[in-house]
Amino acid sequence: MNAIESRGLVKIFDGFRAVDNVDLSIPVGSIYGILGPNGAGKTTMLRTLLGIIDPDEGHRTLLGSDEPLSQSRFVGYLPEERGLYQSMKAVDTIAFMGALRGMSLNEGREKGRVLLEQAGLGHATDMQIKQLSKGMAQTVQLMGTIVHDPKLIVLDEPFSGLDALNQAKLERLIRAQAANGVTVIFSTHVIAHAERLCERIAIVANGKISFDGLVETARDRLRPQVHLETEALDGPWRKALPNSTEAEGNWWHFELPETGVEPLLEALIEGKAGIKSLSIERPGLHDAFVSIAGEAVAAAMDEEISAGELL
Repeated sequence: MNAIESRGLVKIFDGFRAVDNVDLSIPVGSIYGILGPNGAGKTTMLRTLLGIIDPDEGHRTLLGSDEPLSQSRFVGYLPEERGLYQSMKAVDTIAFMGALRGMSLNEGREKGRVLLEQAGLGHATDMQIKQLSKGMAQTVQLMGTIVHDPKLIVLDEPFSGLDALNQAKLERLIRAQAANGVTVIFSTHVIAHAERLCERIAIVANGKISFDGLVETARDRLRPQVHLETEALDGPWRKALPNSTEAEGNWWHFELPETGVEPLLEALIEGKAGIKSLSIERPGLHDAFVSIAGEAVAAAMDEEISAGELL
């Protein structure tokens, strides 16, 4: 069973298609990233999939039900807009969020204390939210998102505003939840997060999905890159290099030929090229993203990161 499925999902605001004919299949137990720049439609898509917003067209199911809100007690959702009661204690905040999903307050407090201890925040159990740092407060809200042991966790831009240390903690938590069979979906405009964490991704721009599948499949759309350094600058071996080869002095850069590296090595050795260095680099997710979504979309995301986000 898929945790979420959608077919032909459309949401229109004032004539603008914020979600445009979206088809998705998100397997149970996967870490799934929705990747795209700010304004791409990620948040609206998530809210429509969760049943917070009704679609104008199409169909979606959540945990097997075509009435997503009926499954809300099995879902943990961390919205992009963070909002906590500033005078409430950390443990009471977690308990309150759990109560919204059917837990008793006492059970929520007990579980909240355990989660805070595990997160290294045991000392903050009885502190008010306004006494916490931004990263600590965001961690508390995250604890409230998972306190009821959901089957599905949905995180909208969860890394935004976190320093490198807290980002690493969040990544560990996501992996731990997935290891227990929980489906984790998160949206992000930082490709590095998706590459480190996700098994599957959807690439989104202008409300449309241009790719939905395994990260490995996205990367395999591009050929590996060969970086070769030779002692000689010319010789019969040059004929073995692809026509698209880029030259920088004694360095040669080109896509790995379909025939593989062995025929190339034979030509280099027989032609006395003098191989000083040879490496084969598999394209990363960023390269695949540029190929799929286009340079303009990738540049927009890079600008968002350089404007203040940490990897």
